[in-house]
Amino acid sequence: MLNCICFEEDPAIQPLTISIAILSDRAPNLRQSESCFIEAEAVTSIARRLELYTLKRPQEVLLVYAEIEGELDEIAIFKGFSSSLMRPTAYDPEVPVLPENATITAIDRLYGPFNPQNPRYIEQGRSLADIEELLAEIGL
Repeated sequence: MLNCICFEEDPAIQPLTISIAILSDRAPNLRQSESCFIEAEAVTSIARRLELYTLKRPQEVLLVYAEIEGELDEIAIFKGFSSSLMRPTAYDPEVPVLPENATITAIDRLYGPFNPQNPRYIEQGRSLADIEELLAEIGL
């Protein structure tokens, strides 16, 4: 079972989630586009939900402050991609930059693209609970 999540141009429109049953072990050429992409599993991880948020709101950058295995990290998320600002980021996009066991301490919302010398903040220091409410409001 695959989930296809489609986003409309109008940010007021909620994303449309469609479940697709694959009846053979070889699926047709499923590709990501700007308006629709395929998810191989349910969108449950906070990291993936934050990436989806930035796809839906491509004018925003999320700066996530987290503790990962006892070390502090800052992760920038923009247009569906995550990148650590303090640690090496794997070339493989399947390797999570923000693992499930990370502790998120704060999240900043900024106008994109991100310029560390001149950040343009929308909001600073939001808690994970605050951001989860924002994600729920837009259907993530």
